[in-house]
Amino acid sequence: MTLLPQQDGLTIRVDEKRLDAMVATAFKDRVRSMIGASGPPVTLDLGAVDFMDSSGLGAVIAIYKAMPPDRPLVLARLTPNVARVFRLTRMDTVLNIRQDPADGSQMESPAP
Repeated sequence: MTLLPQQDGLTIRVDEKRLDAMVATAFKDRVRSMIGASGPPVTLDLGAVDFMDSSGLGAVIAIYKAMPPDRPLVLARLTPNVARVFRLTRMDTVLNIRQDPADGSQMESPAP
């Protein structure tokens, strides 16, 4: 993972190709240690992640739940396979997902 401080927040670029049971716990713990308890909004750039299973999804949800209510978590640049996981579990209605982390637009869901 790469920590990228931005003018208006903090971006964490996930360099893993897979967020699955093999890496989910370490991923969650590492992100939590990177973001700390307070600070600017956090963007999780998932552009390199090609595959996510339920363990990876659970890790992202645990990170989201650990964030203070006044500190937003944005998921950005989801690949089609990862976006599908969020859509199928309806977590796309709970989490703030953006296609491009630099703009304010929500990710558009492709047709089923």
